[in-house]
Amino acid sequence: MAIEIERKFLVNQDLLPLPNDGKKLIQGYIWSDPQKSLRIRIAGEKAFLTIKSGNDILKRSEFEYEIPMTDAHELLELCDAKIEKTRYLIPMAQYTWEVDVFHGDNQGLIVAEIELASSEEQIKLPEWIDQEVSNDPKYLNVSLIENPFIKW
Repeated sequence: MAIEIERKFLVNQDLLPLPNDGKKLIQGYIWSDPQKSLRIRIAGEKAFLTIKSGNDILKRSEFEYEIPMTDAHELLELCDAKIEKTRYLIPMAQYTWEVDVFHGDNQGLIVAEIELASSEEQIKLPEWIDQEVSNDPKYLNVSLIENPFIKW
């Protein structure tokens, strides 16, 4: 089991020149509730099954396993809805920011995430970071399926 400690921010897209090498992600949830979720994700040429659990949005247990692509496609068919986004990796200092540009019903939403070693770890925010939304559950991917950005 791994513990994922992650902070999430909105991005000022005018200040962030995105790299050219983004990776397309498609994901859906087989089931979810406020404390746990089972996600299927296709990321480029690989596919993953991920279980996340915990009461704290910032710090959750995460189990992730690579699965065959054919299984991922079949499992995604079981999902009520899917999220599509392009992920860009932006290295800065000892960190790598994951910047997600959403498509479809979440078009217009751009979110940056950073994984940390501890929840107390201090980081210097890049100029393109806007508002922190780490504690706002509406920005969780599982929430964006039920209440997409275009409905806000």
